[in-house]
Amino acid sequence: MATSRGSGGTVACVAGAASLLDWRDVERGAPLLARLGMARVAAARVAMLGTLRRDGSPRISPVEPFIVDGQLLFDAMTWSEKAHDLCRDPRYVLHSVVAGPDSGEGELKLDGCAAPAGPDLRGAAADAWWSSHPPEQAIVFALRIGAAVFVAWDTDAGVMTVHRWSPRGGYSRTARTYP
Repeated sequence: MATSRGSGGTVACVAGAASLLDWRDVERGAPLLARLGMARVAAARVAMLGTLRRDGSPRISPVEPFIVDGQLLFDAMTWSEKAHDLCRDPRYVLHSVVAGPDSGEGELKLDGCAAPAGPDLRGAAADAWWSSHPPEQAIVFALRIGAAVFVAWDTDAGVMTVHRWSPRGGYSRTARTYP
């Protein structure tokens, strides 16, 4: 991604952006984390996306993630603030939604940089709402991933298992009791 536009700083994505990978790399490097994460996203069909406003303060918005050809995609209306945020500063965080504090539902957490998806990826998601809208109405972003985490909760046993993956650190898994 190129540098940002407007006031709010200049970002050439983030330092080390070349090391950010695609969802298929998470699937290869941490298949259990990827399987658990996609099951959670598929169950809810919505995730929360964090972006940075022009003044640097955070914004959170719901998105509908799709996996297409090993890429994790989501869409935004071109005039939306989240689209403007990502065009100015491509850094993001993504968190799957949970129904409640004691639901036992796992949590997928990603961070990295978003980049506009090419027309081939845009057209490959036939079920996505954007497939029936022209590019001037709906922009599709591909998420480049710097780190992926899945937190699994065993509420009966009081155990939290954290699965972590990054391009540099690889995969790790830790478990601990809570609270």
